[in-house]
Amino acid sequence: MRFSDWDGLKNHVKIEKKKKSAQDYSSTHNLKDGTLKPKRSKIERGKEGRMMEAELAEVERLQTLILQRISKLELSFLPQNNLSASASVYSPDANCCRTAAGDDTEACLTAILRSSGVHDFSFKRVPSDYYDWSLEARRDILGAASVDHLCKSIVLVNTQAPSDIIDCSDFKNSKYYIVVVQYTARFNAETVKNYLYTLNDGKIAKKKFNLRLAPEETSAKLTGYEHNAVTCIGMKTEIPVILDEAIVRLNPDFFWLGGGEVDLKLGINTSEFINFVKPFIVGCSSA
Repeated sequence: MRFSDWDGLKNHVKIEKKKKSAQDYSSTHNLKDGTLKPKRSKIERGKEGRMMEAELAEVERLQTLILQRISKLELSFLPQNNLSASASVYSPDANCCRTAAGDDTEACLTAILRSSGVHDFSFKRVPSDYYDWSLEARRDILGAASVDHLCKSIVLVNTQAPSDIIDCSDFKNSKYYIVVVQYTARFNAETVKNYLYTLNDGKIAKKKFNLRLAPEETSAKLTGYEHNAVTCIGMKTEIPVILDEAIVRLNPDFFWLGGGEVDLKLGINTSEFINFVKPFIVGCSSA
């Protein structure tokens, strides 16, 4: 901006000062009635942020409790024949591993695998503090090819399924799924949501798929296995299985997962696992 004389420049400076003064006043006053609007300090803003975080944590806790109660109610209404294995891909008698205390889980699962044409597999007992170990230590005791070959089976519940979907009778639109993923990967529920939407030819709205980790009690009741012991073999209920595509690409094609007991692990050939379990293969994780 150019000025023709000194007075013009002084007038411009005065105007700018008035503007700045008005801005400062408006930041601390309510300009409608002239009342003070106190500034919040950093400490006050931090305290407010912590209060909001605490409130969000409480909401999440309540949501988890509600989900657990809903799962209990749904399980109580499941037909009893849905709580026993009905398909031969699991076992002619999936309850054979749980008929009495002290049963040999390894022998039972071995019989199921061999009778189903699976031959390249191995069981390994691990120490009771196995889950306190690093992935590298777990790899070494199992003799796994890498930490990427260490996998887990987790039961998921579709929290947005319609009220008439309460079991696993429809694999394409099931209330529950069991997902096998690597310990080194991060599960991505959104990709499974998209996969199921496509699997149903878009006839079911995406908002009707919201997969979340099922409560441990629900997982145990459905599979017959406790936490850290879940496996896809010989489950109590015929639950559709989703296998992460990253596991299919592993070399060598032999991975490890739970073996029915907390201190029992199962190693199995990937191709034979797929032929036996017939899972949905989905790219559902990120490194």
